[in-house]
Amino acid sequence: MRLVVGITGASGMIYAERLLRFLSTTEHTVGLIVSAHAHEVNEQERGMDFAAFGFPVYADTAADVPSLSGSQRYDGAAIVPCSMATLGRIASGAAETAIARTADVFLKERRPLVLVVRESPYSLIHIRNMEQVTLAGAIVLPASPGFYTKPKTIEALADAIVARVLDHLGVEHTLSPPWTPPQGR
Repeated sequence: MRLVVGITGASGMIYAERLLRFLSTTEHTVGLIVSAHAHEVNEQERGMDFAAFGFPVYADTAADVPSLSGSQRYDGAAIVPCSMATLGRIASGAAETAIARTADVFLKERRPLVLVVRESPYSLIHIRNMEQVTLAGAIVLPASPGFYTKPKTIEALADAIVARVLDHLGVEHTLSPPWTPPQGR
């Protein structure tokens, strides 16, 4: 599969790191777009080297990003984490950044687009923007991990969200077991 991962300046770099770590162990082709704010938040939260995962890394201001064109055949995209500012740009069609333009392309081409929003609480504007992108075809996947798998580490907790992202992109994984209902209820 050919995938795009966008990383914005929302808190939650662990989700991006866990997703990139997993994808780097696969044969999937991945293009990575990183905003300037993502670099700043990364320094505070994780300090990871985006290039270390082995994928081409593009700036959010770059014009040479392959995913900016619908003629490029990508199978799915995820913005992890997705800031509310980026969500607003996508919802309004204001595609002035590489991440927002990539999202715009995926929506117009009807390709899978997963937005891992990371904010709490939501304002009415956030909710309406989530509604707008959902109506346009995106999957809004809040970074709200479940606890039914009884995670023992923060990484396992983050992997539960990454597993859901991968599920929606159609990528096979064994990161987190699917939920099974309790017997006898």
